[in-house]
Amino acid sequence: MSLFDITFIGVGAMIGAGVFALTGFAAGIAGPALVLAFALNGFVALFTAVSYAELGAAFPEAGGGYLWVKEALVDPNGFYAGWMSWFAHAVACSLYAVTFGAFLLEFIIYGTALGHDFLLWGFVTPGMADRALAVLMVGAFAYINYQGAEETGKAGIVVTAIKVILLGVFVVFGIMATLSTPTWPRKFLSNPGFMPNGVVGIIGAMGFTYIAFEGYEIIVQSGEEVVEPGTNVPRAVFYSLAIVVPIYVLVAFAAIGGIDVTSGAIELARPFPGPAPEYTWQLLGEMGELGIIRAAGQFVPYGVPLLLIAGLTATMSALNATIYSSSRVSFAMGRDRALPGFFDNVHPEKRTPHWAILLSAILIAAMAVILPIEAVAASADIMFILLFVQVNWTLIRMRQTHPDLPRTYEVPYMPWPPLIGIGLQLLLTPFLIRALGLEAIGIGTGNHGLVALGTTAIWMTIGLLIYYGYSRRKEAEKLERESPAIVAEQASGQHDYRILVPLANPESADQLIRTAIDLARENDGEIVVMSVVTVPQQTPLSEGRRFVEDEREVLDRAMEIGEEANVPIGGTIRIGHDVAQAILNTIEHGDVDAVLLGWRGRSRRQDFVFGSNVDEVITKARCDVLVERIGPRPGSVEEILLPIAGGPHAKFAAEVARAIGRATNAHVHVINVVAPDASNADRTEAREKLAAIRSTFDADANVDESVIEGRAVADTIVEMSSEYDVTLVGATREGLFQQLLFGAIPEEIGQRAENTVIMVKRSTGIRSRMKRWFKRRNR
Repeated sequence: MSLFDITFIGVGAMIGAGVFALTGFAAGIAGPALVLAFALNGFVALFTAVSYAELGAAFPEAGGGYLWVKEALVDPNGFYAGWMSWFAHAVACSLYAVTFGAFLLEFIIYGTALGHDFLLWGFVTPGMADRALAVLMVGAFAYINYQGAEETGKAGIVVTAIKVILLGVFVVFGIMATLSTPTWPRKFLSNPGFMPNGVVGIIGAMGFTYIAFEGYEIIVQSGEEVVEPGTNVPRAVFYSLAIVVPIYVLVAFAAIGGIDVTSGAIELARPFPGPAPEYTWQLLGEMGELGIIRAAGQFVPYGVPLLLIAGLTATMSALNATIYSSSRVSFAMGRDRALPGFFDNVHPEKRTPHWAILLSAILIAAMAVILPIEAVAASADIMFILLFVQVNWTLIRMRQTHPDLPRTYEVPYMPWPPLIGIGLQLLLTPFLIRALGLEAIGIGTGNHGLVALGTTAIWMTIGLLIYYGYSRRKEAEKLERESPAIVAEQASGQHDYRILVPLANPESADQLIRTAIDLARENDGEIVVMSVVTVPQQTPLSEGRRFVEDEREVLDRAMEIGEEANVPIGGTIRIGHDVAQAILNTIEHGDVDAVLLGWRGRSRRQDFVFGSNVDEVITKARCDVLVERIGPRPGSVEEILLPIAGGPHAKFAAEVARAIGRATNAHVHVINVVAPDASNADRTEAREKLAAIRSTFDADANVDESVIEGRAVADTIVEMSSEYDVTLVGATREGLFQQLLFGAIPEEIGQRAENTVIMVKRSTGIRSRMKRWFKRRNR
């Protein structure tokens, strides 16, 4: 995706159902100062946006704030990040559902003879009807998610375009209606003043509408699919805020200035007790979630149906997206055993997490029915604020402990921006609660703030009990239960670098261990060889112990080679139902830096690149990955071919070539392939890449580099490979696509080359980068 695409995603996420549902309420809290509240909210959001910009640029991968917190901060921060994210999305979905119910009911009333004070069948009131519609829509979209359907990207663009255009129409007609009245400034300055509820009202409105500014998390979650994410992700974060904040300010100005307090409007306002509203901001407040809808009815031709269409479109899109996201968060937590295992269940036919969807939908529907819409919005705001506080603190910690992480964008004046962000967001929370009222304890009028605070406190307490009573213990039990380890022999455990070598084929064990020895020597590390005894799913794992001896011969031979080379080596046999999962569990809990996988050649199935187990490990391993296809002439290594195209994977390939070259005294030929008609600029860039890779080797190393002409990169490298003993190639950016693990060119070389090929992929996740940084600092 381009910069425009990713910016549009951020704008669409921010201009969601919140602006339709919350503007009226917020006007009642802040008065005419709502225009200032929206502007200040953009200012407050900027201090968290810069944290998302830096971290999103450094780590352009799915997961966003939850991933950063989970990886960078100590427990239970990671659990709470997921727990709060689940609840925040569920509560936000309740807000959208209630808003949808109110909008749909208003649409029905507008198009029929039904009045606003109807009583159907002697007991169904408007309040009951809109909540029933909300529950029905939650059920409908839960069913859609259960079926596995999802909104397409084009549909999302259309929805965003509809929202922006219709809000633009609202703003234009609202400003025209405002300026057509000579006394319009009185609506903002003299009724009874710009800040009728003081600073408390402004900050309360800011906290109440803060949920409408959290779309930048969607931007960073899309980072893997963005062209030049290091540059474009930060730009999209800032551009989207620059677009959205003025729109919000103009919507508030048009709504407050464009309408008049008429008897008809008063009749349509929500029936709060007390005197009738005198001022437009009071009228909007009492209209609640229908504030800008009914305001449009005064000054926009066909304003009510047009804004209702926009609102219904926005809420339907938001409902589908948030039901999806909330259920996937709980599903992921179930998979990690942070939540009970049934959250992890996938329907055998639909292949969707049906229990996670069902329970998320029940939670959403219950809050939609039980809680007032103001309390629902406030609860979501509090949860998002707490999550953003964690993200800001994560940025501070990573700057303190990992100063040399690659950052294409850096927050200036550290640590002040994230600290200010934390302070301002924490400041919003008590003012938000105060503005919504804690009448039961003598503060304010109404109890919506108390309900929101109580709901949040209950949820956080439940989370604390689940984490310490269940999650922490179950996660460890799950990993050991899925692939219990039977240790044959331990390595010293005193080395910072650890390379894992899973063995299955005795014929390739010798060559793999020799490669691992070269890497271990280069990094002053140790080797862990492993083998997996697999049993069918219906067979208890304990039965696998009978077959352990069958695996010992390969393991013993591998450790013998390591010991002869005087390299620390240990061996582990695991029992499991799934080979790939056993390897991944060993990587996760064995502090593994790299995994070296053997591959015998072309996969037998077209839907796998290397084979099901190897493919899964490559895709999911949170460490560096090497795949070695042993050629027809294994043995001594004298000539190494190293084709490069730049990037972290090329540098990793150079480091592996350096390790093998030092151990075998081999000659390394580094090449960059360019087209015969390449421009001088392209050739200069190729030479610069070669020079950068050459700097990886020692000054006296047996290395040379050259720019090679060839019309097809893979064909050129394959032709050259016959003259070399080993070809080392790093992954390309194409590997981000699901069907490609290393990229089209490396995989074609691996399939066709006539010598041994080692394909490498540097782990660019947070955990791996931090481990590399920490180990470099301690060498």
